[in-house]
Amino acid sequence: MNAPAGGHSSSGNAELITQFGIWWKTHQTGRVFDSSGGFYLPDGSLASPDLAYLLPETMRPITDEQFGTLLYACPDFVVELRSQSDRLGDTQQKMETWIANGSRLAWLIDPFQERVFTYKPGAAVGIVSDESIAGEGQVAGFTLDLAELWKRYKL
Repeated sequence: MNAPAGGHSSSGNAELITQFGIWWKTHQTGRVFDSSGGFYLPDGSLASPDLAYLLPETMRPITDEQFGTLLYACPDFVVELRSQSDRLGDTQQKMETWIANGSRLAWLIDPFQERVFTYKPGAAVGIVSDESIAGEGQVAGFTLDLAELWKRYKL
């Protein structure tokens, strides 16, 4: 689970959720979770990404009672926002764990180098250093405005 975040990370997380929430309002399918949501993964580990999205087919087996607890499911899309205390290598390994457990798309955002590492099953890790990054597959049509996110890291 995530420890309490500092100002930059907390503000960055708020921006992530806001931008993704706007996209979700248009599509209204699946469920969106913030950094306080925990997931028991198929390998038995417990993890909490900064943003998680579960498709309807991933949500279908989850009962109402189970939904009130930590979920036994792997999000289809996850976003991790690197904080100052995170070692890049450790966070990159966490992204590999998401993919190995069933995530279809994962983004590791490094606001300190203003770049995004993209992860997909069976693909090499990509690196995006543009002003925005476009979702694909289950999050096609979502574009994260990175320039707006980078502002959260400057006073």
